Amino acid sequence: MADWGMRPASESDVAAVAELRAVVLRADLERLGRYDEERVRQRLRDGFEPAHTWVIEVGGAFAGCVALRRAEDAHWLEHFYLAPHFQGSGIGSDVLRELLEQCDRDGVPVRLNVLRGSPARRLYERHGFTLETEDPVDVFMVRPPAYDPTGN
Repeated sequence: MADWGMRPASESDVAAVAELRAVVLRADLERLGRYDEERVRQRLRDGFEPAHTWVIEVGGAFAGCVALRRAEDAHWLEHFYLAPHFQGSGIGSDVLRELLEQCDRDGVPVRLNVLRGSPARRLYERHGFTLETEDPVDVFMVRPPAYDPTGN
């Protein structure tokens, strides 16, 4: 497996993240009849919050991103994109496991939404997420906190 790490995002990462989002979501958005070359990037730029976002690097180079936004009822996992050539390598599972362990320590559920029909849904299901609700475009999933049986 590749040598990966995460660092806090900065405003200067927005262009790379927006471009990666367009690449990663294109097939699913096209299948759903929702792909728009500009909108897919602008929606990321409009909602980009570096304070809640980490850049995933492999060998010191940009490879993806993930955001974890704290809300009243849960932590929201957002903008989880990994460059296509790293998908299936185990990096996404490792990143998700690390974030979920943090949420478990906080004792809070994690929520997310994924596009209908996206193969990413299988990753989330393997990590304990279950269907909460869905609409014609999005599937909303939740994962309750896993509690340490030792009480720690």
